[in-house]
This record gives sequence, C-alpha cells and structure tokens, in this order.
Amino acid sequence: MRAVVTVLFVVTALHAALWGVFRDQQQAPDFTGMLPSVSYAPFEGTGHPDVDNIPNVEKIRADLKKLSTMTKAIRLYSSTGGVELVPPIAAEFGLKVMVGAWIDKNTERNEREISSALDLAKHNSNVIGIVVGNETIYRGEQKVDDLIELIQSVKKQTTVPVTTGEIWNIWRDYPQLASSVDFIAAHVLPYWENFTDKQAVDQAMYLYQLLRDAFPGKRVVIAEFGWPSAGYNLKNANPGPFEQASVLRNFVSRAEAAGMDYNIVEAIDQPWKFFEGGVGPYWGILNASREPKFAWTGPIVDADYWKIATIAVLIGILMSLPILRLANATVLQAGVLATAASGVGAWVATVFAYWNTHYFVFGSAFALTLGLILLVPLVLIAMARIEEIATIAFGKGPRRLIPPAGLPAPADGVYPKVSIHVPAYFEPPEMLKQTLDAVARLDYPNFECVVIINNTPDPTFWQPIQDHCRTLGERFIFINAEKVEGFKAGALKIAMARTAVDAEIIGIIDADYVVTPNWLKDLVPAFADPHVGLVQAPQDHRDGDRSLMHYAMNGEYAGFFDIGMVQRNEANAIIVHGTMCLIRRTAMDMAGGWAGDTICEDTDLGLAIIEHGWTTHYTNARYGYGLLPDTYEAFKKQRHRWAYGGFQIVKKHWRRFLPGASRLSQDQKREFSLGWLNWLGAESLGVIVAILNLIWVPIVSFADIAIPDKILTLPIIASFIVSLVHFISMYRKRVNVKLGQMIGAMFTAMSVQWTVSRAVANGLITDHLPFARTSKGGLSRMSVEFQAFWEAVIGVLLIIGAVVLVVFNTKEVREINIFAVVLVLESLPFLSAVGIAILENSRINAFSFWSRSSVRAAELIGLRRETLPVPVSAKQPAEVLHDASASRPAE
Repeated sequence: MRAVVTVLFVVTALHAALWGVFRDQQQAPDFTGMLPSVSYAPFEGTGHPDVDNIPNVEKIRADLKKLSTMTKAIRLYSSTGGVELVPPIAAEFGLKVMVGAWIDKNTERNEREISSALDLAKHNSNVIGIVVGNETIYRGEQKVDDLIELIQSVKKQTTVPVTTGEIWNIWRDYPQLASSVDFIAAHVLPYWENFTDKQAVDQAMYLYQLLRDAFPGKRVVIAEFGWPSAGYNLKNANPGPFEQASVLRNFVSRAEAAGMDYNIVEAIDQPWKFFEGGVGPYWGILNASREPKFAWTGPIVDADYWKIATIAVLIGILMSLPILRLANATVLQAGVLATAASGVGAWVATVFAYWNTHYFVFGSAFALTLGLILLVPLVLIAMARIEEIATIAFGKGPRRLIPPAGLPAPADGVYPKVSIHVPAYFEPPEMLKQTLDAVARLDYPNFECVVIINNTPDPTFWQPIQDHCRTLGERFIFINAEKVEGFKAGALKIAMARTAVDAEIIGIIDADYVVTPNWLKDLVPAFADPHVGLVQAPQDHRDGDRSLMHYAMNGEYAGFFDIGMVQRNEANAIIVHGTMCLIRRTAMDMAGGWAGDTICEDTDLGLAIIEHGWTTHYTNARYGYGLLPDTYEAFKKQRHRWAYGGFQIVKKHWRRFLPGASRLSQDQKREFSLGWLNWLGAESLGVIVAILNLIWVPIVSFADIAIPDKILTLPIIASFIVSLVHFISMYRKRVNVKLGQMIGAMFTAMSVQWTVSRAVANGLITDHLPFARTSKGGLSRMSVEFQAFWEAVIGVLLIIGAVVLVVFNTKEVREINIFAVVLVLESLPFLSAVGIAILENSRINAFSFWSRSSVRAAELIGLRRETLPVPVSAKQPAEVLHDASASRPAE
C-alpha cells in the first residue's frame, strides 16, 4: 500500500509539473499609451441588434467609462437602433467618435441611417467623421457608383470628413472610390486572408504602405485591424488568446513607430456574431464581461492557467482514489491507472476552460451539453478498459481461477450426485445424440441426465432421442413436454421436477455441447466448500473450421471467456451463461429457481444466486465444445437475444444494487454495472453518437460551425484507440488464437454494434420478446435477405458524410477534418457487419478456397523452380508442397 501511495503522489506531482512545463509564455513589445481608436458596438448577449438587442444608457455609460482609460476614440457602425445614444455619452468621458451609417440594400433604412449620422455629427462636437457603409462593396450590397453617390451626398451635408469602410483590396481595385472620400478607411484583417499570427503584422504594414503608394497624398487609415482570441483556424491562421495578444501588441508597437492612423477591431467581444464563421464573437480586447483578455505590458500569459491546472490535478487525484481500494495492486498497475486518471482530469479542466471562454446560443449550448453527457459514459468505459489493461498486463495474475488440471478428488471418496439437464427445442437428433454420448462417457460415478425436449411436436426430432436414451440406460431420463411456457426456463423447471431427490448439484449443458469425460470429476470438488453455489466453465466450439466466418466467430467468443470472465471471477462476479454450468441445488432454491420472465434465464439465476451471498468459481479450461451459429443471421439473433435478456435483467435487478438491498459487495456491484455499461451502453452509445453526428454533417459543412476538437472529437478518437489497444493487448496476453483469427474476432465483435443497440431499444419499449432459438447443427440455410442492410445504410452514410466534410472544407478547418476522421471510425462497426455478410456469401469464406489457392500457388512455384537453376536442397516434390498447404487453414 505504501508503494501505491508513493506512485500516486509521484504521478500527481508529474501531472502538476507538466502543467508547469507546458505553460505558454510569450514576449511582445509593451504598450503603455492610449489606443487611437477601437471599434465599439453597444450590444450584449446573443440577440441580433436588428431584432431584440437594444442598448441602454446605463450599459453604454459603463462601457465608455472603461474604454476611456484605454482609447482616445471609438468607431461606430450604425446610427440607429440605440447606437445614436453613444456620441453624447462618449463626450462625457472625452472620447472622440467616428460615426457609422449602416448601408445595405434597404433604401429606407439607408436614408434613416444617413439622416441619423448627419444629425449626430451636427449636434455632437466629438464626432470626428462619418463612415458611410461598412464593407458594402465587398458584401455586394451596393454598386461602387451608387455608394460613391451616397458618399458625395453626405459630404455636401456635413463639415466632418466622410469615408466608407472597405477591405484594402477594394480600395486598390476601385481607385474612383478613393477619389470620392476624404480619407481611405481600409480594413486589414490577415486572419481572413489565411496568414499566420507571425505573418499578420508584416502583412498589415505591407498593405498600409501599398495603399500609401497607390494614393500618394491621401490620408490612409487602417480602419480595422485585429485578431480573434477563439474559434477555428482558417487554413494557416490560428485564433487564440496568445495569438491575439501577440499580434495586437506587435502591431500597435510598429504602427505607433510608423505614425500610422489605425483602429483596433474591436473593443468588446460580441457573442451575437456567432454567425461569422465561429470567430465572430471573439475579436474584442475585452471579453463580454468587460474584462481585459490580456495585459499590454509584460510577458503574455494565461491569467486563468493555474486555475485550470489546479482543476486538472484535483480531478486527477479524485479519480485516482479508487486505486487505493485495489487489493495487491502493483507499482506499474497503479502508475498506469493514475496516469489515466490524470488524463481525465486534464480533459475535464479543458472542458471547464472552453465553457468559460466561449459564448453559446441555446442551440450550441444544448449540442455541447448533449455531447458532454454522451461522452461521460464513453470516458468511464475507456477508464474501465485501461484498468483491465493495467491489471492484466502489469498486475498480479488471477488468484481465484480453478487450475486447468481441475481440483483434487474428495478426501472421503464421496461424490455428490449431479443431475445434468439438457433442454432441447427442435434440435437435430444426430447432434443431440453426440451430446448424450459424451455425457455417458463422463468419468464420474454419481450422476443422472434429464433430457427435456419442449414444444417440439414433430416426432422426427424427439423419437430418435427417446430411443437413444433407452439405449444409454437408466441414468438417462427422457421428457417430451408440449405447450411449455416460459421459454427455456419453463423446460428446466420441468426437468427440476423430475430430478432425483438426492441430487445436490445441477449441471446444465446445451443440446449441442460435447463434454469431456473429466468435466464433473475436475469441478464438482469445488462444492466441498459449503459457501460455493455455482461453478462455471467456458463455452468453446468444435466447428470453428467450417468457414472463415465461423473461424472469426469462434475467436470472438473466446475473448469473453478468456479475458472478461477471468477478471470478473476475481471479484466473485461472473456471468452465468447457462451451458457448462454447475449449480448447488440449495443455492438454486434459495434464489427462486428458474425464472421465466427473462429470455436469459441462466444469467438471471446466476445473478440472483450471487445476490444471496453465494460464492462462485470459474475455470477457463475447456470442458465442453458446442456448435457455432450456422449463419451470420443466427449469430446476430443470438447476440440480440443475449443483449435483450441482459437489458431485461438490468430492469429486473437494478433495485438490488441499492445500499442494503442485497448481499452484493461493492466490487460485485461495480463489475456488473461496468459490464452492462461496457456492453449494452457502449454499443448503444456508439449508434446514437454516429446518428447524431450524421445529423451534424450538413450543419458543419454548410453553416460554418465546427465541432470543438479538444473536448468532443479528440476524446472519441482517444476512446477508439484505447479500445483498439485493449482488444489487441488482451487477446495477445490471454487468448490462444492466431493473429488472423484475432483480427477476424475484432471485426466480428464490432459487427454486432447495431444488433445490440436494437436489442437495448427493444428493451426500452417492451418487456418481453419471443424466445428465438439459435440455429445450429447445419439445419438452417442462409437467408436470401442481405443480413446487414441497415448497417450498410448507416456505414455508407457515415463515409459519405466524411467525404462531404473534407470536400467542402475549403477553409481547411482542422476541427472539421478531425470530425471527418471520427465519422470514418464510427463507420467501422457498421461496415464490419457489411463485410461479414458479404463474406458469408462469397467463395473466399470456404477454407477449401484457400486450400485450392495454396495448391495452385504451390504448383506455380514448382513450375518456376523447374525452369530455374536452383540448389538441390531447394527441390521438393510438388505433392509435399500440396500436403503442407492443405494441412492447415489459411488465416
């Protein structure tokens, strides 16, 4: 424990140190004077000025009082809608005003604007000029000649200088416009021209000189220069608080040295400008709360940096505390977990920082909140997987696992009686005979076998089994029950009623399972401990070589039994999966026996037994081999049944997870809760997020809205990487499969995401669905319907969405490209299902195809060798090559 505490302290210290190391600090020229002018819009909040954002006198006075300590003048963009209140209030604080008249295609409004601007210039001596229109030519609101006519009309009615505000190249391209104004008011905004923050000032100085050279003798004013403090990049231009501070301080220093007339855009952030490409609200030197974003002297630093760092470290510590509860944790294990906890802390701090430095309308706030809510379970799932990686890769080995050699025989030589129950429903007779023959070969002296065929009226299915049971002897009890209710549980109840009264242990095997002779001999001794209520052995399959699809399926099943079940066993929290299960009869009775209200009666009963305080044990040694689902359709139906039944169990048992409601320990509650979240939650969440992201594609592509990368999209990518590393590392560590089978297992596991999510959706709206038998034994044929239709639709839409995002991302916004990557990753589970459905119906699914291909390749190699001079040692008979290639399945 002391070592673990030390590790947590060291990781926390390193986390804090990293925040110190990565603290950004930049140098820029100091500015201690007064700015000559700043743009001012007297609006607050997200309401548009043309609709419901009307300024009031008190707010304007407070703003101008603050600005009077920073600037000598202000520039306005309108003269109506409450902005006309500004000039007289500005005079109270000695501020000069450049009045603006907003010009667009609305002639009546234009007349009102010009009339109000002239009136303000006439009655306020602090008005030093009138700007007729703002980027009117650039926006296509007026033709050049029409704007010139308006300017000349205003000049005739006032004595103050008159101009218009336009981007620098408009002045360059329309010299007649320059001739019509008293001075050139040029907008130079390098961000919008894709220049980096390091190039911005040089570009501004260059353009200033270009205009001076183009119009000698004409006064040139840089009427807008600025840099946004937040938003998304525009190709090479990156917004940010450091970039803004550095650009403005460098610009002001050089502009002052050059004697330039300039105006900084803008004084205060304008949240209502959210429609201006994401960066619109963030051009102010004050934030919306009227607080300075940066200092004009000294090093450029983030004033809130240590606050954010403190939050990150504290969250990391809080997330690390559960590590102290781990029994026998190793130093490396604790280090990995503490590092992951610190990573989560950093993410939470980043979310906090983003929330406090950005402005939101209702829609964006709702979308961000929803995204974060969906990310919380995703982060928990990622943490659970990291914990499993740390435990298996760096922790101590399993302590509760029954050894592969089994348990020693009872010291007194007394073997408790075992009643083996084999339920069957329309099962192929030959397959079921193999199962019963294997039971007959059990090396155990005291057992019986109850075969219960239910709801199978066709005698071709049950008559051969009845005859076979007679042949096997009196140990085998045959029951043919019709009109049985309660699915498989109903049949097992009937079997219990026919069970010998002296049977202490109930064994359950599926109709397709061929058990090994030592199954009972190795595992029944565990019940010598009176606290043991249940012993579970893993599932495995004997037909994994039927096809590539079945080969991949078998690998996918193995992962659960060799990874998840082994770890859950350490917390006495295994999942009972029916077949290969031994249950103490007393424990079964105490738990209420087989319940017919779920379609996963085995898992339901197992959890009930654990809730009553019984001990369970697990072995990952194989004691039985069943058959895989015949088709991909059958595989998906089986997974749907398991997921639906799992959700039924959640609804049935969640109250027993409340304090004092059962004898479940905290570790058991945690294992079951995380297990449900990791399976049912992760798959459903994946589908929900994918569909929501599809909805976002047109909004992101065509409405200039980007998904924040650090708080939403990058965590999704990180979670995917964690899942990938978890799968590969755990399989390589625990599951005895080849690389090709592992890859197939990975795609097979991904392919059921849509199936599981449908099962959860069904569970939300229904209480019961009919029991669906999993087709095995080769009786079922492949459906003529394509088995991944909806997966294909969603997967293709996600790929199309990613392409659309990239193609229409002409501004090369990184957040949009990252979002496209997320869509591609989210398409993988859906496309995996499509791939398997296509594989099932293709020639390459058959191992014989690969064997023949190997033979042909070998023959070609042999022919080439016959024509080339090769050493004698390299010459081999073609038959040897054929045999070698045909003797093992291709991966």
